[in-house]
Amino acid sequence: MSEREQWGTRIGFILAAVGSAVGLGNVWRFPFQVGEQGGATFLLMYVAIILIIGLPAMLVEFTIGRRSQRNPIDAFEKLGHREWSFVGILAVITGFIILAYYSVVAGWTIRYTGASITGAYFDDPAGYFGEVSFGIEALGFHAVFMVIAVGIVAFGIKRGIEACTKILVPAIIVLLLGLIVFGLTLEGAGEGLTYYLTPEFDALRDNWMELLPSAAGQALFTLSLGMGAMITYSSYIADDDNLVVDSGWIVGFNTAIALMAGLVIFPVLFSVGVDPADPGPGALFVGFGEAIAEAPASELIGAFFFGTVVIAAVSSGISILEVIVSFVIDHFEVDRIPATIGVGVIVFIVGIPTAFDGSILDLYDGVVAEVLLPLGMGLLVLFAGWFFTDAKDELLKGLGPATRDWLPTVWLWHIRTVILAVAVLVLILSSGGAYETLMEILEATE
Repeated sequence: MSEREQWGTRIGFILAAVGSAVGLGNVWRFPFQVGEQGGATFLLMYVAIILIIGLPAMLVEFTIGRRSQRNPIDAFEKLGHREWSFVGILAVITGFIILAYYSVVAGWTIRYTGASITGAYFDDPAGYFGEVSFGIEALGFHAVFMVIAVGIVAFGIKRGIEACTKILVPAIIVLLLGLIVFGLTLEGAGEGLTYYLTPEFDALRDNWMELLPSAAGQALFTLSLGMGAMITYSSYIADDDNLVVDSGWIVGFNTAIALMAGLVIFPVLFSVGVDPADPGPGALFVGFGEAIAEAPASELIGAFFFGTVVIAAVSSGISILEVIVSFVIDHFEVDRIPATIGVGVIVFIVGIPTAFDGSILDLYDGVVAEVLLPLGMGLLVLFAGWFFTDAKDELLKGLGPATRDWLPTVWLWHIRTVILAVAVLVLILSSGGAYETLMEILEATE
């Protein structure tokens, strides 16, 4: 087997991991999840889950990836636990499904960037979204996005993924800051900020069991956990990196960008009187389209906004594609370019149904976020906490003297108890909702 690639720089790894986390999960999925689940009350639970579950869970994937230097499936065999390879298989399948429908949504963002320049959706944003979100043209833009992702990943870790994310991630931050300024100038922005940033603690107390599965699923989705991305990315890093510091930067940047996305979307929705719970997956497209339709320089603003979303989508899409490509390269010893093209074609084919039917896209998204990701993360935590005897030693590498004596032990028992218990609870609470969604979709297709 040829020598395994590594990141060129530590900052390159951090930005690539941030790019994986900040994509459509933050800019597209996060705002409509907040809207559907009650605004700031959901936001409060989401942030709590990020801190209590997300950061320590990321360290689980980092220790497995760096110790094994392999993709999510072969990692377990390299660690001497081949019987656990099914967890890696689940992660790769999950990433595969995500990318299949994620690419369709990313295709929408490419289309809307061009449509902003022409003003195609300004007269009737809701009607335009209904016409173009599914069908042959949606399939075409699904293909365009996959070609972009394949092109970047085919260049490899340093020349492809790292080189792109060093540009894309700072660009996302700068563009979002500009969009926040725009949103805050709109009439009704204050009402949007109140909805987004003022939680109702009574509602949290009464509805936490309903909010928990969605908040946990969103946290895992947006941090790229449970889908093998962080195992794959950490398999390319050096032994002397401080995993705790790196994960802190990644989680911090990711959460900040999610919050920034909300600061853009909710002032915009309230400025045009759109119920934040109403548009669902189309909130990003319909709400923003209505807000800028009559604004000066609406073409420029629209292209500016949706161009930002395209950048975010690409930075995340390439990480998911790399998970699958990494397995093909490691396991079958295939060269990177043919492996990337082959995987890209298969992902495109699997995503075809979601380009034609919104109910199938909703099914993919719901099952992934509320079942597959918590299940995958729960199994990874179970393995790292009780079977992966080198987990503490791997975390120790690169740690400073102030934390070496206590942090690995605290982390290990935290994942063994708190995170594992939450993962089981989320699966129990979400199973009923996922089943009901599936039944509704099956009834609608009869």
